[in-house]
Formats: sequence, C-alpha cells, structure tokens
Amino acid sequence: MSLLRPNTVVSAHCDLPCGVYDPAQARIEAESVKAIIEKYAANEDPAFRARAIGIKEERSDLVKHHLWVLWTDYFKPPHFEKYPQLHELFNEATKLAGAGGTKGSLDVKVADQLLEKIAEIDKIFWETKKA
Repeated sequence: MSLLRPNTVVSAHCDLPCGVYDPAQARIEAESVKAIIEKYAANEDPAFRARAIGIKEERSDLVKHHLWVLWTDYFKPPHFEKYPQLHELFNEATKLAGAGGTKGSLDVKVADQLLEKIAEIDKIFWETKKA
C-alpha cells in the first residue's frame, strides 16, 4: 500500500487563470453595447436597426459571460469575505446585461448603469491583484 502513496506533496497557485482574467473584457463589450444603442437611436433604417439589435444582444451575452467567468473562476471565498458586496454587485451587473437590462433595452441609461457596475468590479479586482 505504501508503494501507491505519493512521496511528494505539491501545491499550486492558479498562475494561468489569475494571470489572464480581467474585467476589461466585460467593459469593452459593455462599451460596444452602449455605442450600438446610440447608433440605433441615430439611424432610421429598419435593416440597420434590426442588425444593431442582434449585435447588441450578442454583445450583452458576452458581457454576462465575462462577468460570470470572473465571478465563478477568479474570485475566491477570501475575496467575498473581504468584499461582502461582491456577490450582489455581480448579480446586479449580470442582470443589467441580461433580458431586463441591455439585452432587452435600448436605453443608454441602462448601458451606463452596467458600465458603472463593471467599474466597481474592476476596482475590486485590481485591489485583489495587489494583495
């Protein structure tokens, strides 16, 4: 039985995930959502508007995806202990990117609210990187 037991105990840090995650991905997509909403409002062409809505919905889904990856893969229990508002912040941000938010709305104010939530997440993210 001792032959099957490992001789060396190792530990690892998440050097790859911690090195590649960044809220900027969500922010860039959210900025494109806002720009699409503004372009939609400035254009009366029905074909343009239909394409704009489709692209806006895709970009809103990408915002949610990037936020979920940060929420579920990057942030760990110690982060949630130090920043107890983090779960609610992610919940609010992903909802602002969803059907009740930018995915289902053409309101620039909703896009601005989403960008504000992402900015709060970004601030916390970079504080965790300093630790």
